[in-house]
Amino acid sequence: MLWFGVLAVGGGPFCVSRVTDAQVRLETGRSPPHTSGGHISTEPRINDRIRVSEVRLVGPAGEQVGIVRIEDALRLARESELDLVEVAPMARPPVAKLMDYGKFKYENAQKARESRRNQTNTVIKEMKLRPKIDSHDYDTKKGHVVRFLKAGDKVKITIMFRGREQSRPELGYNLLKKLAADVDEFGFVESSPKQDGRNMLMVLGPHKKKTEARAEAAVERDRRMAEREAGAEAEREALAGIRAQHAAEPATPKRRGPADNLDPDVDL
Repeated sequence: MLWFGVLAVGGGPFCVSRVTDAQVRLETGRSPPHTSGGHISTEPRINDRIRVSEVRLVGPAGEQVGIVRIEDALRLARESELDLVEVAPMARPPVAKLMDYGKFKYENAQKARESRRNQTNTVIKEMKLRPKIDSHDYDTKKGHVVRFLKAGDKVKITIMFRGREQSRPELGYNLLKKLAADVDEFGFVESSPKQDGRNMLMVLGPHKKKTEARAEAAVERDRRMAEREAGAEAEREALAGIRAQHAAEPATPKRRGPADNLDPDVDL
């Protein structure tokens, strides 16, 4: 490692030079200072890591025990087979609680995972149309918009004008109004149509929230899976019944004919 230091050369004037760790040790007899800090833990202090003389102790059920010496708090933790966890280190004296720290960490991780799972991110889908779109393409685009709204997503509708179409903005406006009326059951107009350069924009918002849409989709998915399993089970039962019916029927002896004769010298 290189250092910039001030060294005396031959008793002459001081000069600034680049020096290494070995030169610093040779000149000063000490190791150079460490500039990088260590890792700062965010975990609370527990048990013997609590370095205070006394704490305000809280019992496992949340009851207030009072201010006790740290030795007595640790003894109570050992007797209860629990951990002493410093929950409020900035208080005077610090607040410590008797708890199962492993279980506490696990429950906190589960809560954080559940909150991330339930977190909803606003997603804006986009659908682009032309002012003179034909009916088939319009129905296809409208189906996509309905699917997005059912999933709880916002949809930005963009009408793209080209050439002389820019002189007829009412075509795009009427098309946006028609689309909003067609999907009124699933969404509402959040942002009214407005001109943006060569395009005209409108934003549709869903009636249902993202979480509600996800819950309904999960219920529908479970229903379809249950129907498939029920159908497969009925098919297996029908097959088993057919096999049992065939097994219960008496076997009819096969009548031998000329084709079954293996000895050409014997006439049947």
